[in-house]
Amino acid sequence: MQPPGPQQPPLYAPGNGDFTFVSSAEAEDLSGSIASPDVKLNLGGGGGEFIKESTATTFLRQRGYGWLLEVEDDDPEDNKPLLEELDIDLKDIYYKIRCVLMPMPSLGFNRQVVRDNPDFWGPLAVVLFFSMVSLYGQFKVVSWIITIWIFGSLTIFLLARVLGGEVAYGQVLGVIGYSLLPLIVIAPVLLVVGSFEAVSTLIKLFGVFWAAYSAASLLVGEEFKTKKPLLIYPIFLLYIYFLSLYTGV
Repeated sequence: MQPPGPQQPPLYAPGNGDFTFVSSAEAEDLSGSIASPDVKLNLGGGGGEFIKESTATTFLRQRGYGWLLEVEDDDPEDNKPLLEELDIDLKDIYYKIRCVLMPMPSLGFNRQVVRDNPDFWGPLAVVLFFSMVSLYGQFKVVSWIITIWIFGSLTIFLLARVLGGEVAYGQVLGVIGYSLLPLIVIAPVLLVVGSFEAVSTLIKLFGVFWAAYSAASLLVGEEFKTKKPLLIYPIFLLYIYFLSLYTGV
């Protein structure tokens, strides 16, 4: 038996960071971990996040139809309340109603807001309410009142522009519509005093003057100068006609 020769050095000596083989006795006190590099797969998603796609999704993207899978972000403007979406400001409408019902300058209301900041829903509500008041036994009057409101305002608008006034049709439409409120106020009073002809006539005249003054004080500005009666008179006649639709005269 030949004595063992000198041990040959291993052909490969593992360096730091390589795997080494140890005996089971030495392995009891060893512990460690394997760190793997961060690998992210970006398939079109934002932020470089890993997205697991189905076969159909991959197929659509490869064929150039990936836009079918895109999801739009929610627009904050799509979540507006209904009143805001329809541009209905109840506080503004209430303030304008007070300006029309109380046209005296001494009360301190900024009545020019009715003309300078016109809206559609407030005057429409007033006209519809006046139509409902006039609905008693006269259903066909409703559509006629709305027609007179639209075309009567158009007539006042054209006349105001011919006379040199700087006013828009929307402003005239809003002022004429809001100024129907005095006629709505006197409507229940006429039901009570209807049997007294003299008192009823006075209340009707008061209501017409009230409505015409509210509208004329907003529409007839200083730019008309000596031409004010030419615009005040048609406004007065328009509210007389509105009242006649209510009373049936």
